[in-house]
Amino acid sequence: MQQLLEPITAFLKCETPQSWVDEAKKPENLSLLLRDHLLCELKAAQSAMFLIRKYAVDKDSATQLSAWVKPYEEFAYKKQGSLETLKGKSNISKQVTVRSDCDYGQDLVDKMVLLIKEELHHFYQVLELMDAKNIPYELLEAGRYAKGMMKHVKTFEPDALVDKLIIGAFIEARSCERFAKIAPYLDADLERFYISLLRSEARHYQDYLSLAQTISKTDINERVAYFANVEAELIQSNDEDFKFHSGVPHNLVSN
Repeated sequence: MQQLLEPITAFLKCETPQSWVDEAKKPENLSLLLRDHLLCELKAAQSAMFLIRKYAVDKDSATQLSAWVKPYEEFAYKKQGSLETLKGKSNISKQVTVRSDCDYGQDLVDKMVLLIKEELHHFYQVLELMDAKNIPYELLEAGRYAKGMMKHVKTFEPDALVDKLIIGAFIEARSCERFAKIAPYLDADLERFYISLLRSEARHYQDYLSLAQTISKTDINERVAYFANVEAELIQSNDEDFKFHSGVPHNLVSN
C-alpha cells in the first residue's frame, strides 16, 4: 500500500487534515460518507463519459455510451431500480466508433471506458455495503470540491480538455489518499473494500495525467502546479458541508 501511495503523496500538495479524518470516522457519519461515496463513483463515470462523448466518438456511439450509465443515474437521481437490476450492468462492453478527426481519440476511449467500467462496479459495491448495513439511499447535494476546480478551466481547446483531465487526476488521487486515510478506522469489511480500491484509483490518476500530456501542445507541469494549489486550498480551508472531498470541518450543517 505504501508503494502505491508514494506517488500520490508526491502529486498532492497537502495531506488530508486530521480534522476531516476525525469527522469521517464518527459512526454517525457513516451513512453520509457512503452515500456521498456512491455518488462520487457515479460522477467519476459521468465525467469520463462526457469526455468521450464530447471529444472522441460519433453520435451513435455517444448514445450507446449514455445508455450504459443511465440505469445508475436513474437509481441515483430518481430512486428507480435496485441492487438486483444493477447487477452485472458495469460489465457490458461497448463498441464505439472513434472520430477520424480526433488523433488522441482511441487512447481517450480506451482509458476512459475502462475507468467507467470500474467506477460503475465500485458504485455497485458501495450499494452492496449500504444494503448489508441497512443504510437507506438518499440523494445528497454536491459539495464544492469539483466545482471549485472546474471554474478554473480555460475556455479554449485543447487547453480546456487538458485542464479537465488534470482535474480528473487530482480527484482520483485525492480519493485514493482518503481511502487509505480512513480505512484503518472503519469496520473490517469497509477497511478491506477501501484498501482494494487503491490500485485502480492510483491508475486512474496516472491515466488522466498521461492523456493530458499527450493532448497538450506544451508541457503540463505548470498547469498541474496551478491546480495543485487550487486543490490544496479547497482541502485545507474551512468547509461547512462534510463530504468525501470536503475541506476542514467547520460549523457543519446536518445532511
